Amino acid sequence: MQAVLTNSVNVNAEYNLDQTLERLFNDLDTADNMTKNAIENDVVKFGRDAADFLVNKVRTAKGAQRGVAAMSLIRIGEDSIKPLKEAATKDMNFQWVANYLIREISGR
Repeated sequence: MQAVLTNSVNVNAEYNLDQTLERLFNDLDTADNMTKNAIENDVVKFGRDAADFLVNKVRTAKGAQRGVAAMSLIRIGEDSIKPLKEAATKDMNFQWVANYLIREISGR
């Protein structure tokens, strides 16, 4: 069993956000379900600050990384909508994914 990462990320400490998020996402490739859930919870704690990184992950990643990025954006909520819309205007192939996530966030 893998160690749970809860409380492993101090959102008040100085850090390079992209490096921290990339490390967490790399851990998803070999994580069990409990660890995946803990990683998602840690990512969501970053809130709006993580939204751009997460949008990029949804656009480029596969498998568990893509799923956790999408669920994290939904859980972050309204703060995810603007980065999703911006990415959709730049990438026509991403529009349907962005629209889906925005609908999930908005509850429509």
